[in-house]
Amino acid sequence: MSDNNDLKQFMQKSLDFDLAESGIDSLSNPDEIFDACNEEILRKAFETEDSRLEKKSARTSPRTLGDYFCMWSNTPPCGGLLVVGISKDNIFEGCASLSQNQINEIEKTGQTFCPDAQYSMKRIQIHRDNDGQKDFVVIFLIKYNKTRVIKTTQGSVFLRIGDSKTEIKGDAIRHLQNEKGEISFETERCNLFFPKDFDETAIDSFVHTVKTKKGWDDSHSREEILELMGLGQKERNVFYPNISCALLFSLNPKKVIPGCRIRFLRFSGETEGTGTSWNAVKDEFIDGTIPNLISQAATVIKSQLRVFSKLSADGRFFTSSEYPDFAWYEAVVNACAHRSYGNGMKNMTIFIKMFDDRLLVESPGAFPAFVTPLNIYDMHNPRNPFLMDAMYYLEFVRCAHEGTRRIRDTMRDAQLPPPEFSQYDAESSTVRVTLKNKIKQRKVWVDSDVAEILGAQIAHSLDEAQKRCINFVAENGKINVSDAQRLTQFTWPRARKLLDELVEMKILVRVHRDDLERDPKAIYKLRNS
Repeated sequence: MSDNNDLKQFMQKSLDFDLAESGIDSLSNPDEIFDACNEEILRKAFETEDSRLEKKSARTSPRTLGDYFCMWSNTPPCGGLLVVGISKDNIFEGCASLSQNQINEIEKTGQTFCPDAQYSMKRIQIHRDNDGQKDFVVIFLIKYNKTRVIKTTQGSVFLRIGDSKTEIKGDAIRHLQNEKGEISFETERCNLFFPKDFDETAIDSFVHTVKTKKGWDDSHSREEILELMGLGQKERNVFYPNISCALLFSLNPKKVIPGCRIRFLRFSGETEGTGTSWNAVKDEFIDGTIPNLISQAATVIKSQLRVFSKLSADGRFFTSSEYPDFAWYEAVVNACAHRSYGNGMKNMTIFIKMFDDRLLVESPGAFPAFVTPLNIYDMHNPRNPFLMDAMYYLEFVRCAHEGTRRIRDTMRDAQLPPPEFSQYDAESSTVRVTLKNKIKQRKVWVDSDVAEILGAQIAHSLDEAQKRCINFVAENGKINVSDAQRLTQFTWPRARKLLDELVEMKILVRVHRDDLERDPKAIYKLRNS
């Protein structure tokens, strides 16, 4: 039989199967269909798609299949089925012609492109329509999530309406969230065991702090304290930790949230570049609980910041970083505390990107509800309130809507541009905080561009005191011995010797008054200025 339709009709007639005996009919739910499903049911009960089942060719991309995991997760009352290996026009083509890698990618679709979906999977043997040979299809049973709206990793939301996949946006998503009585993702139970999967020392310290600050006596067990703080539930004397508890205290939070990590990137110049032009000079992943992420990120950032010397209005010197410590630190804390850990974003990572002229902190998820770049200094609506509350007792946050204000104020006090809060990439919904420095005005050539002016060998031979003095001259045009003394805390003779050494190195020139060779008030300038 060369004609596909003739072969297909022959195969269906030859199947010794009574659909009624299977117990599958138009009222069967997806769970019942999944349990009983075989080739006969797929051919006879679902010759055309209905509101319970979607068929897709084996050549459909996993990213596209991910939309259907999202769709069924949001479609009441029972979710639905996705069969891969049957084309839209009901041709049984199977999956055996695919490479093992392609099959693996299909079977990992939910994990990769809709990680919050709950589903089961199995293979079902079928016969191909084109030649009658044995093959298989992959069928997924995707559960309806009753408590929250499920999103793809692209931030999209889909519903099943009739036999079609329909994307919803904006108000429609919020309406669906209201209908579901959506609970916070942070309070959902995690798949870890308490206490063996947790850092008990960190938990005991936290519990002690909570008891002390709240004035609670020792009659409360640590599990009761954790429950009172919204970090889990006790049932029949067993404590079940939730997502927030895992993020704060688990030995390996990536088992629950794979994206619980920070990637730090330091770029040379003011652009990121792509391909062979990608110019990252430091690329480091930071892993661990949220407290560890913040502490380790602070260490890494601190090591990359330039230090400048300034002369205050009263004539005293002080050193300052190119960004105020509180500004970048608060940006990192906010990224960890307010990012979206659910809604399809559990695999996504926080990024910190440092360029010569700016520092970016990028966190997964849109702004929390009702928060916009225009009202961010006045609106306080934390996405993860229990996590935020716990971080207060861990002394990472103040739990008042002053964090963004202090970023703004400390940047202003450092005479730097105000921070920029933005939501970019409409698909992935990422919040970005941008801090800008004054790299061009400060002329920090003693740091990054020194090799071009002095030569690499001389540049690397300079010690910290010499660099600070050269940097001061670059910013202020001149320096004298008293300036250098206050700047370095050296004695006056030692400060004078330092400047004279820079003259001998042909970096500075000494300018006397009235040709006085031993002029104590002589000034020093850059040789090329």
